[in-house]
Amino acid sequence: MQDGQLTGTRFNQSIEGCLEDAIGGHGVSRHTLERWLHHAQPQLETLKEDYANSSLPLLRIAEETADVDAAVAALTTLSEGADMLVFFGTGGSGLGGQTLAQLAGWNIPGAAEKAQRARPRTRFYDNLDGKTLEGAIGSFDLPKTRFIVTSKSGGTAETLAQVIVALSAVKAAGLEAQIPKLFLGITEPAVPGRGNGLRALLSSFGVPMLEHHTGIGGRFSCLTNVGLMPAIARGLDAHAIRAGAKSVIDDMLAANSAADFAPAVGAATAVALNKEKGIGNLVMMPYNDRLARFSAWFVQLWAESLGKGGEGTSPIACLGPLDQHSQLQLFMDGPREHYLTVLRVESSGKGPVIDSGLAEIAGANFMAGRTVGDVVAAQAHAMPLALARAGRPVRTIDIPQLDERTVGALLMHFMIETILAGRILGLDPFDQPAVELAKVLTRERLAQGG
Repeated sequence: MQDGQLTGTRFNQSIEGCLEDAIGGHGVSRHTLERWLHHAQPQLETLKEDYANSSLPLLRIAEETADVDAAVAALTTLSEGADMLVFFGTGGSGLGGQTLAQLAGWNIPGAAEKAQRARPRTRFYDNLDGKTLEGAIGSFDLPKTRFIVTSKSGGTAETLAQVIVALSAVKAAGLEAQIPKLFLGITEPAVPGRGNGLRALLSSFGVPMLEHHTGIGGRFSCLTNVGLMPAIARGLDAHAIRAGAKSVIDDMLAANSAADFAPAVGAATAVALNKEKGIGNLVMMPYNDRLARFSAWFVQLWAESLGKGGEGTSPIACLGPLDQHSQLQLFMDGPREHYLTVLRVESSGKGPVIDSGLAEIAGANFMAGRTVGDVVAAQAHAMPLALARAGRPVRTIDIPQLDERTVGALLMHFMIETILAGRILGLDPFDQPAVELAKVLTRERLAQGG
């Protein structure tokens, strides 16, 4: 790492804007960062060991292909005669797939390409709301709608409620015999003595099932069939997504030190800013519509992995240039407790050209003849400079090209960064005890008629 910058396979990271040299006393000194990188070193070595002995399946998932081929085959069969694919799954069972689907234009009006418009539409219902679900079910053309239902344990209350309502609607429409063609489940394999409500329910109707990876769940499942199924539905290359993820693993194995590995540098920087400078909020701010759900995915990843035992920092999902207008005032002039990561996708020369004559009338000669992409690029570079001048820590990640490989690499980068940050803090980044307690209390309340 030189001058706080690391060049990766798919993007370049710079933490220069977090250092004392660049932003003054509110940044960490190079000596301090080196000390935290020293703490990261044994954790990096442990990750390498986890890879070597296959004890952490996440590090090996990018090398697998059979589950992708099975997902493609299952989706091809399911999609016959379909106009719409509905994804039921909450938390990590929804956000990873949404992140990948958005790369192909999902949830961006007018962004779908011609080939995507020829495919069944995709909808995600990840938040349980009675009125929303009632309206959705009532609006579906059920014979042409397909349901993909995901729950690792098979016991997620929200997902079970959704699929039961959908099954009831299909039965009421006289389509019960078609249920095996209209539904697909993704859940863990059957284990004797262990209940799995989703498997039991769907199996009773003869619905086909894909196996959820037993060693990768929730917020870390975006590179399994859970996240890749929506990507495939939008026409993306799932193997390319995994190839991008593998490039980060390759970088990890080749790194001689934590300072040579971008996720380790990111983890050490975040922990150092928290412990040394009192930074309690991490802002994820991509300057690209196709990375908006990536921010939401990151929020769950960081919050649920590190917010335990009194540790952790609060992640905030933003989107540039939008949140330059809605939240930047706080980040630049409010309490000194925000650390920003700015994702900049190369956009210069892209998009519509701004008419010079109309720009002159509007008093905006500075935009005359430039593309919309030029404007976004200028904003994405000006904002970190402004933050640095205000003494606010900011990391930049520059992305020359946003495609499947890049998104796969970003997903793996931030999962490893989160794991390393957790282990530096002495936490288990994979459990979520508080969430489990809330689930138990929800069940008890419902069982008691509350």
